[in-house]
Amino acid sequence: QLQASGGGSVQAGGSLRLTCIMSGNIFTRSNMAWYRQAPEKEREVVARALRRGTTEYSFSVQGRFTVSRDNGKRAVYLEMNNLKPEDTGIYYCNAEEYDSGYKIATYWGQETLVTVSS
Repeated sequence: QLQASGGGSVQAGGSLRLTCIMSGNIFTRSNMAWYRQAPEKEREVVARALRRGTTEYSFSVQGRFTVSRDNGKRAVYLEMNNLKPEDTGIYYCNAEEYDSGYKIATYWGQETLVTVSS
């Protein structure tokens, strides 16, 4: 189970930090990601923190957002700086569980809303 928190409302240029905590013991064999869905748009991946330690970002957030994970706390974070109105949306925490190199399950956390006003 994934529990996300940290959403809120900020003005453009502001910052927010999202946190996602995983219950259970599969965190170290899971790739973690943050997705978002803007109004009237499809859900898109924002950033990923892979189990091997690397990170990936969508072009639209590169240089502004930082994703990190803490395996000991079973947590993944999304630090969002210089927020823009187009960052507004519902953010979701995502986990892809792997076993022997194969993805065996996908999990989604609950919604957390981010609203950026101009």
